[in-house]
Amino acid sequence: MSVSGWNFSSFDGVNLKIHEMGEGRPVILLHGLFSNADTNWIKFGHAARLAAEGFRVIMPDLRAHGDSEAPHGAEAYPEDVLVKDIVALIEYLDLDTYDLGGFSLGARTTAKLLANGVKPRKAILAGMGLEGLSGWERRQDFFLRAIALKDEVKRGDPHWLAIQFMKSQKVDTIAAGHLLKTFSDVLEEEIRTIETSSLILCGSEDRDNGDPEKLAMLLSNGKHVVIPGTHMSSVTKEELGQQMVSFLTE
Repeated sequence: MSVSGWNFSSFDGVNLKIHEMGEGRPVILLHGLFSNADTNWIKFGHAARLAAEGFRVIMPDLRAHGDSEAPHGAEAYPEDVLVKDIVALIEYLDLDTYDLGGFSLGARTTAKLLANGVKPRKAILAGMGLEGLSGWERRQDFFLRAIALKDEVKRGDPHWLAIQFMKSQKVDTIAAGHLLKTFSDVLEEEIRTIETSSLILCGSEDRDNGDPEKLAMLLSNGKHVVIPGTHMSSVTKEELGQQMVSFLTE
């Protein structure tokens, strides 16, 4: 099944690349940090699996990622800019009903959207635990340090894997440095207010973003499902797409 692409001018005029596959009920999928729609959703067949089940899969490359613009000016990165981008996209598409999901940073953005009152039919938070939604400053400092050390770090350093992934994805580190400073925490009291039916989907060896079971329990309508893999490898497993389809079609 083929993928189409189009450009979307966001709330401030920054152009985002939107990838689409399939026809039917819309589902918006948000990729992880330093990744893109192709790496998280298209390459390993998850989008095609959803499209085959009657979904219109809408996959933006987030600001400063993939084929979307990566401005270097700090003014292009207000607080929670990714939330603003996705709200603008939803309004532009004028969707009556839709599903929403994300992996890692995409899941964090999805949770923030839900806490801010966005109301999809169902939501998927993949690669996410309770602690990953708060305490962002520590993670921010880790990634900013990785950017600063990108030409110096050797294998074995805790920043090495993040740096290699950034390089493989050709991340614009100036833009990424600005973006990393825009994320605000999703507090426990905000999580408790989320009523949307939500799937917490996490690899069996993935605790990079904390405890997924605690997150599912805190949500009023949360469900935790385990798939194989670590944080990095779980997105390559067919079980990710299988569980997404199962949840969205039940």
